[in-house]
Amino acid sequence: METTQLAISVRRARVEDAPALARLVNLAYQVEGFFVDGERTDAIEIERLVRTGGFIVLDFDDRRLAGAVYIDPMRDGDGGYFGMLSVDPSLQGMGLGTRLVRIAEAMCEAMGARSVRLRIVNLREELGRWYRSLGYREVGTAPYDHRPVKQPCHFVEMHKHLAA
Repeated sequence: METTQLAISVRRARVEDAPALARLVNLAYQVEGFFVDGERTDAIEIERLVRTGGFIVLDFDDRRLAGAVYIDPMRDGDGGYFGMLSVDPSLQGMGLGTRLVRIAEAMCEAMGARSVRLRIVNLREELGRWYRSLGYREVGTAPYDHRPVKQPCHFVEMHKHLAA
């Protein structure tokens, strides 16, 4: 199925989306099971993030969530942040992740951000390659300490200057 065949709509997440968003994020992050224990998030955390920042969701097929991304457009002065980029595994490879990154960048830029940051786990080497292809570069590391791990890992912080 190509993205041109999908009827995708974009909207801000609502508090009542928290359970479905948590399911989507956890499904998308199951790939990390080789190095972490437990689920990536829960509905309580998602609800808090919906209230304090913003999640953008991609809907399709009678409001099924195709993807989502958390955006904090002005996290650190003149820079934005996005995270929890999630695409339903059955829809991956169709450009939806790239679409969500571009939306996150546009929202940060519209709010006055001159750059955007994100974090990936060093063990997910494919993510580093993918984000570099979108113009991101590595700028540092940070401890990975928010979930129990099966093997040592850390965050790789990535950064991109925006056109503004």
